[in-house]
Amino acid sequence: MIKDMTQDEITLYIIKTLKENKKTEFEAVIEELHPYDVAKIYQDLPEKHKARFLLFLKFDVLADLMEELEKEEQLDLLNKLGIEKSGKVLDLMDNDDLALLLNELSPEKKDSLLSGMKTEESNAVKGIMNYPPETAGRIMTNRFVWIRDYFSVREAVEKFKVFAGFAESINYLYVIDEARKLVGVVSYRDLLLAEPEEKIRTIMYERVISVPVTADQEVVAKMAERYDFLAIPVVDEDNVLVGIVTVDDIIDIVIKEANEDIEKLSASGKSIDFETKTLVAAARRLPWLILLLFIGLISGRIISSFEDTLQQVVALAFFMPMIAGMTGNTGTQSLAVVVRGLISHDIDKGVITRLVMRELGVGITIGVTCAILISIIAYIWQGNLILGAVVGCSLFFTLIIGTLAGTIIPLILYRFKIDPAVASGPLITTLNDIFSLLTYFGIATMFLKHLM
Repeated sequence: MIKDMTQDEITLYIIKTLKENKKTEFEAVIEELHPYDVAKIYQDLPEKHKARFLLFLKFDVLADLMEELEKEEQLDLLNKLGIEKSGKVLDLMDNDDLALLLNELSPEKKDSLLSGMKTEESNAVKGIMNYPPETAGRIMTNRFVWIRDYFSVREAVEKFKVFAGFAESINYLYVIDEARKLVGVVSYRDLLLAEPEEKIRTIMYERVISVPVTADQEVVAKMAERYDFLAIPVVDEDNVLVGIVTVDDIIDIVIKEANEDIEKLSASGKSIDFETKTLVAAARRLPWLILLLFIGLISGRIISSFEDTLQQVVALAFFMPMIAGMTGNTGTQSLAVVVRGLISHDIDKGVITRLVMRELGVGITIGVTCAILISIIAYIWQGNLILGAVVGCSLFFTLIIGTLAGTIIPLILYRFKIDPAVASGPLITTLNDIFSLLTYFGIATMFLKHLM
């Protein structure tokens, strides 16, 4: 019906069915849409049509819609539904997503929403909320399918079918013993290839890769990337299976952690997006920038210390911004490489040594290339071979310093258990300004007689 229609055309058609009260046609369209598209249509609808739109949706579609919306939109939707309908929708939501939403609400609002849910579902959500933020326990779901090792493949498939609608992921079946301890795992592929009467114990993998319930969410994401899992089982201290973390949640973790590192690299510290108010955005950026402002005064002090050198060779001032800028740029590049590498690699002395030596080689290569170019430019412009040599040598050494600073500073922070992303781009740039100016004017002062 809608395969050749654009998003705007679908929205207009939905509005038409709402106005004409054609629920059957409405449901036929909704069934062909992905939850993301349903959410987009809901967001684009005029306010006067939203209440009827929600009235026409089935509870399972409403639950999927909720998971695609931002927190403010979710709360607005729940207010439109009322306590009774909200409880039925929340029962169908993934428990980890619901825990994330409820965690940011007031105790009164949280209790109100939980009271409208089934006892079993509300208890599961409360259990998840008891775990520390950003841990495997906080992002896991308890909606998984488990079996016993004495099941036949036929029995496992039958249970699979019964609980397929309940489970968040049906890629794996988890094998537990009588104490609910995790003893094996079977993939859907294994079931398809096995004989119907074969026992699960003969086809299951006994060396199960799992994460403890208290594991940091970044560790979970690394585990999924390392083993190419679509879901990872979560166990408590007794190896009892308590939940799974699915690939969609892992993707959310990766995006969230990447955004946090970008915020730190830009020295904004906290989340700033298109919707952040002016004063809030300014307040989140100011602390770092004020600190860097005072550090930057050191650069001014360095320049004033070499005032005599500048007065005697005014041409040095022309190359000063270039020297400082290039040093900051190469430092920021190295910082980005190191922060990204620390996320995806296990770090030991060998890795650190190879990284530092590699970046030293990069700094030397870049330094030689840029130094030759700027020396030729300085000589042609001023007709002074010594000036070209001074500028070229300064750039060579400062680029090496900048590259090593951008590499070593985050490694030092990492060594002392400090998030290396806090070694932000502006901080590296400011420090490299100081290093570069000291080097530049130091070399220029040494050759001042020849420059004059």
